[in-house]
Amino acid sequence: MRYLALLLLLLPAMATATTARADCVVLLHGLARTDASMRVLEEVLVYHGYHVINDGYPSQEAPVSELVTYVERSAAQCGDERLHFVTHSLGGILVRAWLANAHPANLGRVVMLAPPNRGSEIVDTLSENNTLRRAMIWINGPAVPQLGTDSGSVPNTLPSSVDFDLGVIAGDISINPLGPFVIDGPNDGTVSVESTRINGMADHIVLNTSHTLIMLNPMVIAEVLEFLRNGVFDHGITLPAALRKLANP
Repeated sequence: MRYLALLLLLLPAMATATTARADCVVLLHGLARTDASMRVLEEVLVYHGYHVINDGYPSQEAPVSELVTYVERSAAQCGDERLHFVTHSLGGILVRAWLANAHPANLGRVVMLAPPNRGSEIVDTLSENNTLRRAMIWINGPAVPQLGTDSGSVPNTLPSSVDFDLGVIAGDISINPLGPFVIDGPNDGTVSVESTRINGMADHIVLNTSHTLIMLNPMVIAEVLEFLRNGVFDHGITLPAALRKLANP
């Protein structure tokens, strides 16, 4: 949380500076979240000169096959500008599903934050009990049971390798009490670090953050900027360097 406090202190000073950049970034939030969860990231990207589309979508009301249409709606707002995506969790799966059938000529880079590219172990655990499974669907909607690690889940029925310029940021801090008990290895409380990986990605980095708050972490946001600009992450980044990067467009 101290990182978030530092970032919030920077935002007022960042409100007026912009630079010319003919790039558009579509933000896609995660399951049971809204566009408000990506608002800080939106403000930073706008400050750095990007045209940002941060529309919400009804993540708890429809299966993945229907939610994918919202990716296309948001992407269309970028027109002919170079099209980038920055996603959180389920948002990354929606982009993978859309790009499995769409090949926009203006596609740029994609940054996924904590994506369940091989599914979520938490979903597996809750699905083992019928009562918990029904409660999970009642609370979070029909897309949730589609995100397990089994071979029939949506993440695992999409192409197993990406053919676009992808950077993945994973977290390794769990604030979910279930996480350490049901997920093997480093994880963010919802998705294991290993499950965020996918063949064909250009770069992958693990940062000290949780699944829930990953999009608010200044080091994560600085790495988003780094990948959008250069197609690679800064694996030696420090907090002071991240804050300088955020403050200087």
